[in-house]
Amino acid sequence: MARVEGALSEWVPADAPAGLGLAMRYAVLDGGKRLRPLLVLAASEAVIGHPQAAMRAACAVELIHAYSLVHDDMPCMDNDVLRRGKPTVHVKFGQAQALLAGDALQALAFELLAPEGNDIPASVQARLCRLLAQSAGHAGMAGGQAIDLASVGQVLTEAQLREMHRRKTGALLEASVMMGAACAQPSPLALAGLQAYGQALGLAFQVVDDILDVTSDSATLGKTPGKDAAQDKPTYVSLLGLARSRAFARELLDQALVALASTGLANTRALQALALMVVNRDN
Repeated sequence: MARVEGALSEWVPADAPAGLGLAMRYAVLDGGKRLRPLLVLAASEAVIGHPQAAMRAACAVELIHAYSLVHDDMPCMDNDVLRRGKPTVHVKFGQAQALLAGDALQALAFELLAPEGNDIPASVQARLCRLLAQSAGHAGMAGGQAIDLASVGQVLTEAQLREMHRRKTGALLEASVMMGAACAQPSPLALAGLQAYGQALGLAFQVVDDILDVTSDSATLGKTPGKDAAQDKPTYVSLLGLARSRAFARELLDQALVALASTGLANTRALQALALMVVNRDN
């Protein structure tokens, strides 16, 4: 995490014009679990991947995550005023600057994945860019957010709720694992196991988020609790109830750990620890 923080601080510019750099750095630095970059680095470690590519991929996926939070918090979406224990970007800098900061962070993510020079093979750069773009776009995060906004006040089936969360939250978490794997050339067996791990972990993360939204407080969460219920959004808790949601999160953890064991990789300790952190966290 310290290496990720150092790289983000180095690569997110402070001198972008008209205060844009300040808003960008405010959105990214000094907060967050850094789960996505840690998943990239842990997966790359498991497959003995290219270290420079892995660090760039780790920071790129965090920049995409940060931009999505900036935009999601804006009045046209979730209209939230608290994120990571501090005022949201649009509250601090205004809506126009927040919109631009998110746009700039998204562009910077892909700039990081395609550096000048020959240190990272072009084929690796292309794989990383494709994985990140697919997970962030209509087939992933943006598509899931569109479903989320269209589902306010609706009663979804479990299959529909799972599909929404697979895109909105799960796609970027799965991509984090697969981007780490893309920093090397693991076997088809290892790739399949890592993908199954990422899919189970991505859904588990959202189930736990739904649980924490009704069981935690703003000081612990670092964001406003209870907003899903207040906005009449479908969640796993509203669909399954609290006890069943907790049990489902444990089932998904078991699935993730079984998938890891199926990879045949010698060193998956960090990935195991991250899966446990996702399900047992309190924020």
